[in-house]
Amino acid sequence: MSNSSDNMKDPDYMPPLQEAVPLGIQHILAMFVSNFTPAIIISLAAGFAFGSADMVYMIQMAMVFSGIATLFQTVGAGPVGARLPIVQGTSFAFIPVMIPVVKGAGMAALMGGIIIGGIFHFLLGTVIGRIRNWLPPLVTGTIVLLIGLALVKVGIQYAAGGVPLQGKPGFGALNHWVLALVVIIVTLGLKFFTKGLLSTAAVLLGLFAGCVVALFMGDMNFGRVGSAAWFALPNPLHFGIEFNIAAIIGMCLMGIVSAIETVGDVSGITKGGAGREATDKEVSGATMADGLGSSLAGIFGALPNTSFSQNVGLISMTGLMSRHVVTIGAIFLIIAGLIPKVGAVISSMPISVLGGGVIVMFGMVAAAGVNMLSDVKWNRRNMLIFAVAVSLGLGLQLVPEALQHLPATAKVLMTSGLLPAAIIAIVLNMVLPEED
Repeated sequence: MSNSSDNMKDPDYMPPLQEAVPLGIQHILAMFVSNFTPAIIISLAAGFAFGSADMVYMIQMAMVFSGIATLFQTVGAGPVGARLPIVQGTSFAFIPVMIPVVKGAGMAALMGGIIIGGIFHFLLGTVIGRIRNWLPPLVTGTIVLLIGLALVKVGIQYAAGGVPLQGKPGFGALNHWVLALVVIIVTLGLKFFTKGLLSTAAVLLGLFAGCVVALFMGDMNFGRVGSAAWFALPNPLHFGIEFNIAAIIGMCLMGIVSAIETVGDVSGITKGGAGREATDKEVSGATMADGLGSSLAGIFGALPNTSFSQNVGLISMTGLMSRHVVTIGAIFLIIAGLIPKVGAVISSMPISVLGGGVIVMFGMVAAAGVNMLSDVKWNRRNMLIFAVAVSLGLGLQLVPEALQHLPATAKVLMTSGLLPAAIIAIVLNMVLPEED
């Protein structure tokens, strides 16, 4: 690029359109698969058939409201938004809590929890600077690791043919694993042996390769694509709304984790792109945009949003800090979300193909947690906090029936293992004395 180094570090710089448009699309390709995957997982947990109208709707809303939340960050409105090149997307972090909520209380209760949780998340933006010390790398790394470990089971289930096939002869059949392995191999090959756009969109291209193989195997079903509309607007309260205490508490507590994740991403962007620390105004505005985007998404049947770390890495790689580039990408994302045929095409892929991509993505979530933990000084105190939190969190995931005598609300909150582990890690970190 011919841009000066000062321009490259300026969030308000607008590169020429012939450069800005492909860079904006590159940001969307980097996050595209990660963005719609939670919608598929939650729709399946809710009992929607693979490729059903409700699943297609959730995929569409994932795109629309990720785009809108990204505009909150890049364009801003008053105190809302960091006005930095932050890409928002549907959060993986909430999935282990959302699954038991959906199974136990339904989609309307989940949406009510997302709306209230988003408002709570928005309010966190006013005090985020004061609670950052609650979540040092020991706590955040442990929580992110447990999120990844909670999700890897989903990847294996999908790669083997999906939950409906469990207990049947077709589950784990070779044809399912062939498709999943094609996705994994192509993704790894592109990620490590190519550069630029091919490397950035490795997971997306891996899924495409899996779909091509599935087409030759006769496993692709495009039946719903023809009947899908070319244009559709979001539908307010598509799944209804209920205010369930377990859903609200779960979404609020996970909102704290998401807020700290966003703080880390804002810091990563300013350090990687401009070589400076993030300002309090940027951190506060980014957190408010997180919450506002999530609350608005819940009104229209979408899932909570958060900043996407893979796009932070993309900014460090390109060296371009322009928020307008990401704005262009967000507009493309919104347009795609208003075309139901896009969601219908996505939902036509076999679940085992998605499983291959999910194994890679959720494994990376766990790896990100390990990376955070690498900054921890491993003395006896910190090892004990980590040991208790992981034992409790992972143990409750593996043996959920251990909580069968709890009230229904407590059971929904505890069975993921994530919330009790997070609370234990935070409390122990605050009360146990530091070692010399």
